[in-house]
Amino acid sequence: MQRSQIWVFVKAVLFTVIVPGTVTVLIPYLLLRPHAEFDAGAFRFAGLALMALGGAVYLHCVWNFAWVGRGTPAPIDPPKEVVVVGTYRFVRNPMYVGICCLLAGEALLFQSWRLLAYAFVAWLLCHLFVVIYEEPHLRSKFGEPYEGYCRAVPRWIPRPTIRRGRR
Repeated sequence: MQRSQIWVFVKAVLFTVIVPGTVTVLIPYLLLRPHAEFDAGAFRFAGLALMALGGAVYLHCVWNFAWVGRGTPAPIDPPKEVVVVGTYRFVRNPMYVGICCLLAGEALLFQSWRLLAYAFVAWLLCHLFVVIYEEPHLRSKFGEPYEGYCRAVPRWIPRPTIRRGRR
């Protein structure tokens, strides 16, 4: 790994600790401090799986941003190329999906309506950011390749695809 690639990874990790760390650790901690609010029974442990899935998706995206796109998740240091590998083949915003899954998993695990509401608000803010800023910016920066990607890949929910063999 070259020195420049190492620096990209360091910046990506710093961003992850500061921004998603605040969103997924500090704020939920502050929201949970008074007490847990609902009982989901044994189902609450499904939250652990959702948290693990969300965290893995996010980290995979950070890796692809740094390795393939040569950038970070930070809007001030974005990838230099459109990243369309890994989870980006299924949804255009897997990083946000991962964060929101992690938050929903925390809501289940800690049995908190507050965290569930927070997860919804976080998703809504992500959606607005994507629609108002990110997608228009990427369209202007990358042009037709990004437009084609938008036509082929859904924003939030993967659609079932039928694989066809080559002729």
